[in-house]
Amino acid sequence: QVQLVESGGGLVQAGGSLSLSCAASGDTARINVMGWYRQSPGQSPGKQRELVATISRGGWTNYADSVQGRFTISRNNAKNTVYLQMNSLKPEDTALYYCNAVTSFYRNPFWGRGTQVTVSS
Repeated sequence: QVQLVESGGGLVQAGGSLSLSCAASGDTARINVMGWYRQSPGQSPGKQRELVATISRGGWTNYADSVQGRFTISRNNAKNTVYLQMNSLKPEDTALYYCNAVTSFYRNPFWGRGTQVTVSS
């Protein structure tokens, strides 16, 4: 099993920056892809979380169109930690941000508990 703990959320004004971190523990050697997803306020609980960005163990990255050019995902494999640098934040970025880890061994991905990001206008 893999445990994920996010940190770094908070309240920021539009145009500002925040940095999120997610530390993985447990069976970390099996983690392939790590990423960030978000769930906006008022979103239906049944609706899937929105992909923000992912990064492979080798460093390949993928971003949602809505954050491309503003957010940067990075990863430190030695520390089993993934980061999300968020710049030029917009009110529509307000959401609960979840860390995610996918392995080639366990059927289901692992999730953190989430960290709140609130962007005021």
